[in-house]
Amino acid sequence: MLHAALGFEGAFSAPHRAAALAGRDILRQGGTAMEAMVAAAATIAVVYPHMNGIGGDGFWLIRRYDGSVTGISACGQAAGLATPEWYAERGHTNAMPTRGGHAALTVPGTLGGWATALDLVEADLRFGLNELLDAAISYARDGIAVTGNQSVCTADKLAGLKDVPGFAETFLVDGKVPRAGERLKQRALGRTLKLIATEGIESFYSGELAATHAAFLEDHGSPLRYEDFTAYAAREVEPLKVGTSHGVLMNMIPPTQGIASLMILALFDRLAVEQGEGFDHIHGLIEATKQAFILRNAGLGDPDFMAEPAQNWLDGERLDALAAKIDGSRALAWPYDPAEGDTIWMGAADRYGNVVSFIQSVYWEFGSGLTCPETGVYFQNRGAGFSLKPGPNLLAPGKRPFHTLNPAMALLRDGRVMAYGTMGGEGQPQTQSAVFTRHIAYGMDLQQAITAPRWLLGRTWGEETTTLKLEDRFDPALVQALQDAGHDVEMIAPFSDTAGHAGAVVLHPGGLMEAAADPRADGAAIVD
Repeated sequence: MLHAALGFEGAFSAPHRAAALAGRDILRQGGTAMEAMVAAAATIAVVYPHMNGIGGDGFWLIRRYDGSVTGISACGQAAGLATPEWYAERGHTNAMPTRGGHAALTVPGTLGGWATALDLVEADLRFGLNELLDAAISYARDGIAVTGNQSVCTADKLAGLKDVPGFAETFLVDGKVPRAGERLKQRALGRTLKLIATEGIESFYSGELAATHAAFLEDHGSPLRYEDFTAYAAREVEPLKVGTSHGVLMNMIPPTQGIASLMILALFDRLAVEQGEGFDHIHGLIEATKQAFILRNAGLGDPDFMAEPAQNWLDGERLDALAAKIDGSRALAWPYDPAEGDTIWMGAADRYGNVVSFIQSVYWEFGSGLTCPETGVYFQNRGAGFSLKPGPNLLAPGKRPFHTLNPAMALLRDGRVMAYGTMGGEGQPQTQSAVFTRHIAYGMDLQQAITAPRWLLGRTWGEETTTLKLEDRFDPALVQALQDAGHDVEMIAPFSDTAGHAGAVVLHPGGLMEAAADPRADGAAIVD
């Protein structure tokens, strides 16, 4: 039987072992959870490049040792040239492009988030950038052992990526998809990380790197310009929060779907389901998801353009009214517009009492695919989350697109602090709800809560159907009960990427730490 890793000196969870080790090494040497996360974020950008990179965005929730919680929104804005008219002139009138230069229209924000996280704890810092980025630089220079996940993903998406400038020469080996275990070197990216370590993160936005990227992007059809890079800044924000019977749950503000994750758990809490893993548990979470997604799809976007603050959606009376719409025995019919996404989540806790929930993404696998050969950086396609039609996500210069990303944190009534999250686009709020309720509401071991079979309502990772997808380890009687209730069930592999790559870290009041990682990924949960 699997169990969470336990210890007292530091805890780290990541979907790739090399990133977990990079974070653990910083913690072991007395570094803070924030420093450890920067080291791991740089490392995972190199060793898991199909899922994330420094050309993407990132979001942080940081619980400091004094009990305060801060959010960092490191979400890049749309280019100053990015308008529906600009795209119409280039043949895009119905939908945003997803690959190539036209799809690279938002500034990569995650590096700005790293800098903001380090600035927040400046007085407590123990390491410089050279030390924090050392592991990532080494992996880029000397090569990584390609994971089976990366190999399969590259092969699966090759048709849409192979002709995008820079992709093949960076991520193929001798023109072919790298096999699992094959060495892949990213020397240009290693040089870029070394330059950032030497000159500072600001060089990515206002120095030589920014100028190089701006020229490359313009040459390949992107609307991004140097001025867009210099105008970007990550923002320190107050997280969304909602009270439940278990404690205060927190998540990231819009344009992320953090509001949906909180609504699902708050709605399910109102159903007062007494036992986990049965029909009432799984059906209740699925129906809560539908109510949250209906509201999310209608009104979520850049917070500066929303009709009302997202925190209003968490008003107790409004949640009561939504919970009353949930039928405890029948499934609500479910046609809706799903969203995709490729992402990594990582969590850390240190000996000082800091806890971090962090997520980093390029949206689709390998983002836009557009890769600068000189720097090794490829650019996200997060701008595909915009719309060319009127609505909360209508494209506009300087606007931030809808994000599936949402790092979660819970301040529990018994004093525990839980950081948790997952990759998986539409599945992120659903997987969060499964992990949280299994561990916190029903007492399942943390690792078992992550390993247990999961589900996905809708489509993600390029899936074509919007069915209720169940990993085929569920009790057949439960599957039949869900079908009888009207759920359109589809069975998927027992440990499917479709169900996400989750992780969690828990800090107890007495200093004990727990960590768990997902067997669906290539990661590790390490506690000293």
